[in-house]
Amino acid sequence: MENIQSTLDQLTSESDSRTTVFDIEIQRLQNRMLALSGRLLDKSQLETLSRHFPDLKLDTGSVRILNRSDLPRMHVATNLTGLYERPTFGMPLSSELPYGTGLEILEEQGSWVFTRQSDGYLGWAYQPYLADGIAVAGTHLVLAPSFELRVQPDETSAIVTRLVSGTAVCVEETHGEWTKAAANKSGWMPSSLLRALRDIPDSIDEKRKMLIQDAARMTGVPYLWGGTSGNGIDCSGLTRLLHRWIGIEIPRDADMQHAAARPVEPPFNVSDLFFFGESDDQRRVTHVGMSLGGWRMVHSSRGRNGVYVDDLQERESLRSIFVSAGSFLR
Repeated sequence: MENIQSTLDQLTSESDSRTTVFDIEIQRLQNRMLALSGRLLDKSQLETLSRHFPDLKLDTGSVRILNRSDLPRMHVATNLTGLYERPTFGMPLSSELPYGTGLEILEEQGSWVFTRQSDGYLGWAYQPYLADGIAVAGTHLVLAPSFELRVQPDETSAIVTRLVSGTAVCVEETHGEWTKAAANKSGWMPSSLLRALRDIPDSIDEKRKMLIQDAARMTGVPYLWGGTSGNGIDCSGLTRLLHRWIGIEIPRDADMQHAAARPVEPPFNVSDLFFFGESDDQRRVTHVGMSLGGWRMVHSSRGRNGVYVDDLQERESLRSIFVSAGSFLR
């Protein structure tokens, strides 16, 4: 029994809870019959269990498979909500989801739902903040870290709500320098704080020019573990947001970005990502920043408590943990 439990513990530790589910317990072992219970994401994981216990007959009737072809779909219906590892607000943030983010619902527990995003990222979301179905596709992206929607096209008008950076909105009408935008609520905001999806350039050079301007917009936004917006943002949340503003979707976390990016060497261009690792962390890559050309980079860090520019060559604390560089734009 100890060997079986040790194998299950190893399989659990090897699974990445951000993109898969491996939650298996021993019910009983009798006459070479091993009864298991728990949760798996995909049916294919049952084959993995069989390979690890070739001398036993497995009873997996009590194992729930979360993934199926008819999963219900919902979308974030508030301006911003959190994603958590467990169904409680008492957990640290895993990430944040702006209005309109589409989710597949894998499991329900009280007022919480276990969700999967289009990139496979998993987590628990608070169901009252969601709505059924798929949100209407946005036409523009919010560029400001955070900004108010107002009742009328006037900065003295009452505030309807606030939208955060990267939110996709539908433009309803324009009046002078003001635009009426709709997300979870509808209201007016300065047109200069919106970018039409159709206006995002195809040229790499033009995208890089945009990235420099966009990085400056986020200067001083405070650091927040799991944060993705102008309310507070972490390192990979920043690099992901900057790429989203130029029409490129990249993975959520720093180590995922490292694994997916194409490796690059000096000289570095604007948009190249610098990856860093700390020896006391299980993940090889724990931090990421974006080059502004050469070794200068913008990043959101705990040390600076927010988004600022550093020169990697001048900061020993960064230079000593540099791992490699990669790009999604070259």
